[in-house]
Amino acid sequence: MADDQIDPRIQEIAQRCFDAARAGDSETLATYIEAGVPANLTNGAGDTLVMLASYRGNAAAVRVLIDNGADVNRANDRGQTPLAGAVFKGEEEVVRMLTDAGADPLGGHPTAVDAAQMFGREDYLQLWQR
Repeated sequence: MADDQIDPRIQEIAQRCFDAARAGDSETLATYIEAGVPANLTNGAGDTLVMLASYRGNAAAVRVLIDNGADVNRANDRGQTPLAGAVFKGEEEVVRMLTDAGADPLGGHPTAVDAAQMFGREDYLQLWQR
């Protein structure tokens, strides 16, 4: 195996984790993280597990990831953050969870503030004024 190739078994585990984050399968995520998978695992587009779970509104998965040290401010390769993705999708529980975990509403591009303004979400803007 060449130095730049990833073991197919590792790729399979990573894919299971990405699928679990998208599907909101918090139990599977917790099991893999407890076994050593990094909470900040990223895919080829720079999306973290918490980005994928947040964008899909999977609050239980987001909670598992936050509780295991996921970086709630890590942007993907396009500069998007989990908080901005949750705002874009209108995932209120996830927006509040990420905010409580220290997500920066001014991080990334477009920012969560930009998205909230675009969608007229004054409630989010007020949330970040605390």
